[in-house]
Amino acid sequence: MRKKLNILLLFDSPYSKPRGYDYAEEFQSSDWEAESDVSKALCALGHKVRLLGLYNDIIPLIEEIKSEKADVVFNLAEVFNQKSHLEKNIVCVLEMLGVIQTGASAASLFICNDKALTKKILNFHRIKVPQFHTFYRGHRIWLPKTLKLPLVVKPLCEEASRGIAQASVTDSEESFCERVRFIHETMKHDAIAEEYIDGRELYVGVFGNKRITVLPPTEIKFGTMSEDEPRIATYKAKWDNQYRKKWGIRNVFSARLAHGVEEKVKDTCERAYRALNMRCYARFDVRMTAENQVFIIEANANPSIGRYEDFAMAAEKIGISYQKLMQRIIDLAFRR
Repeated sequence: MRKKLNILLLFDSPYSKPRGYDYAEEFQSSDWEAESDVSKALCALGHKVRLLGLYNDIIPLIEEIKSEKADVVFNLAEVFNQKSHLEKNIVCVLEMLGVIQTGASAASLFICNDKALTKKILNFHRIKVPQFHTFYRGHRIWLPKTLKLPLVVKPLCEEASRGIAQASVTDSEESFCERVRFIHETMKHDAIAEEYIDGRELYVGVFGNKRITVLPPTEIKFGTMSEDEPRIATYKAKWDNQYRKKWGIRNVFSARLAHGVEEKVKDTCERAYRALNMRCYARFDVRMTAENQVFIIEANANPSIGRYEDFAMAAEKIGISYQKLMQRIIDLAFRR
């Protein structure tokens, strides 16, 4: 019989609540589905689950760990004080305290949060990525001759498609420079510009440490959007349910892949997972061209694992139930 564990479920919160708060009201909202789903699954497995939401103070986490030792911290925290680049710092604290935790290491989060650094490592390992250039605040903005229009301009260190809109795809030097300035001045972020890869957008989940499982790819379908519009996963296309419904945007399991192409996609993602020294679980955003070339667009450490998110649904497709997936993630934390 599997040992029942004392688990601290850690997540980010848009406001401060005292230790011991039950989040019962919040967990009724669709905005908290992942936290609610994971909590229910862990309880159904028989584990003792404590909840802790972090906003802008790390002290409650330290106090919680010191007051009652957890066998493992199940880490769902993605931002700290509404800043996604501080996600890795939360994990740094857990690592310094010697706490067993699920998910990526601080080093992996640091690499994945920097889109340019990720692409440099993948390029070194001969894994295809779009041509790109970084534009740091306070430096000159120009259109490099090494890049071909159209270009996608994004915040360098943001996640969940924040800062990505239809205007991110630029097809002239004027619109390109304007979008870089927008990210610098309005979003207060450095920017990365990468060549637009025309093709299908796939999402591939991977989990494991030494032994790796690559899940079946899912795909975003852009429904009734005009063919003239660039097919990219903007923030609205990913997270705005009304927008998705209006344009018939949906995520489905990839179908009609040519012979050997799914194996090529999976092999590319496994190689990327190993090249980035990732652990526990991750998701890759992939572009596949009409010629079946496979490009890694993004590497996502600690992607959302809500019950009806792509990652969990892909695991279920190969016979791994949601509860079993949660237990495997815990087991991977102990084996790391």
